[in-house]
Amino acid sequence: MSSEFNIGRKNKNNSKDFPSPFARVTDTTCRECHHKIKRKKLVEELQVCPECGFHMPMHPYDRIATLVDEESFTEFSQELTSQNPISISGYEEKLTQARGKAGLNDAVVTGIGSIDGRQTVLGVMSFQFMGGSMGSVVGEKITRAILKGADEGIPVTLITASGGARMQEGIFSLMQMAKTSNAAALLDGLGIPLFIVLTHPTTGGVTASFAMLGDVSIAEPGALIGFAGQRVIEGTLKEKLPDGFQKSEFQLKKGFVDMIVPRVEMRKTLSFLLKTHESESKGWMSR
Repeated sequence: MSSEFNIGRKNKNNSKDFPSPFARVTDTTCRECHHKIKRKKLVEELQVCPECGFHMPMHPYDRIATLVDEESFTEFSQELTSQNPISISGYEEKLTQARGKAGLNDAVVTGIGSIDGRQTVLGVMSFQFMGGSMGSVVGEKITRAILKGADEGIPVTLITASGGARMQEGIFSLMQMAKTSNAAALLDGLGIPLFIVLTHPTTGGVTASFAMLGDVSIAEPGALIGFAGQRVIEGTLKEKLPDGFQKSEFQLKKGFVDMIVPRVEMRKTLSFLLKTHESESKGWMSR
């Protein structure tokens, strides 16, 4: 299945190919049920455990490859890299390690692609890069993606996986919550759809900002979605909370997400949403 993926190019002026889809996937053991899975089977199942259905984390390029039309994706803002704005000792070293581990400059990939011929601006987060934490670069890239959709009248699809704000950047990290939320409000005012796909886990400052501001909120099965952790909340409230109260199934029951969509059905679902939310808007800059 992976040999059929060819998602596009790095940018308009660079014909360099993306990494081969699922290049980093190897034989693994499911952390939920401990079932051993061969690489070929894992790729066929889109990194979903065939035994228990656990949706494993995906590299952004792999996820994009499963969603967009062949050769339709053009990445932008990939040149942005994080700095050390409050001079935290060891932060530069952590960034260097994260870039090597994740194969990315930071914790989100943004670009424009097509799903069944309909364009969408895509932002896909990587939990492998410092827990998907949102620092200045992540906030800037998410904001640029939303503004790109606003300018061109294209629906925006953001796929989240994050532990929250990146504390090594202090107030600069926390500012991204307001910045991304304001951009989402602009998109809403223009009537341009914002689709959010919540994957495991989506927590902290990402949940407390743009991740909860979509017109349609989708979650993968079993995804952990919340702000603070269960033990922190229980310690504050001094009471026991229900098991699984932050899982996507509980969030659906309580109305915090609109639907739960298995990974294998995600492309079809997003295609349907793009088809039924087509906009005639030409963008805010041209008005």
